Amino acid sequence: MSRKKLRVSFIEYLNSVPLGWGFLNGPYQDAFDILFDVPSQCARHLSTGEADVGLIPVIEYQRIPGLSVLPDISIASKREVKSVLFVSKKPLTEVSSVAVDSSSRTSVALLKILLGKFHGLDSVTYHETSPDPEQMLEFHDAALIIGNPALKVRRDSLTVYDLAAEWNRFTGLPFVFAVWAVRSAADLGEQAQIFYQSRKQGLQEIDLIASVYSKKLGVAAGEIRKYILENLNYSLDQDNLRGLQTFFDTAAEMGLTDSSKSLQFYPVG
Repeated sequence: MSRKKLRVSFIEYLNSVPLGWGFLNGPYQDAFDILFDVPSQCARHLSTGEADVGLIPVIEYQRIPGLSVLPDISIASKREVKSVLFVSKKPLTEVSSVAVDSSSRTSVALLKILLGKFHGLDSVTYHETSPDPEQMLEFHDAALIIGNPALKVRRDSLTVYDLAAEWNRFTGLPFVFAVWAVRSAADLGEQAQIFYQSRKQGLQEIDLIASVYSKKLGVAAGEIRKYILENLNYSLDQDNLRGLQTFFDTAAEMGLTDSSKSLQFYPVG
């Protein structure tokens, strides 16, 4: 009897493509039933049981009960990430109204920590909007722009803060944006290895990814290659784990989550 296909929720932002390359374009294309989601939908599908495994924004690990995490795999940045930006028309001290991408939850929590805890801006209001940078800035002092649109932000008339770089500046730690999370009822078996093989193939074929997504996004292939190799990290090493636990602790301290539970790892044979 064949094993039922796992339902996998995946975020097709450029930063996640190397993780999914093996089952998007490689030898594992038929391995999973793929749901293509934005980050908030990915979390919702995992929470409701519509997905067995999801590439979730890390803040959702604190909000969805019964999850475990695939070890040693994530989307992280050791310093500057380039695709999670806070852009402002005004000096930081004059910002009172911020538009945030309604599809992002970890990045919104990170921004609230950076502005509230580290910059002492307690009176800022946050407004969820669709991810259109021009519209966001038409009605608000500043905006949180994530994912592919952030790679094309015009910087000439704006003050731009890279959120991972700001986190590193204040904490000295990397920032982890997403992890592969598994529902408690899901039995991955040997299929767990597909996630690692997919990452391996993606990191071996960065030039091909850069060529494909250069055409899709209108970004130079060299910039994409540099972004993946220099701005992103796909491990969950000890430094990344420290950065992640510090984020969890700070989010709980500021009331952004109810508690700060430690990661539970899925047993990978």
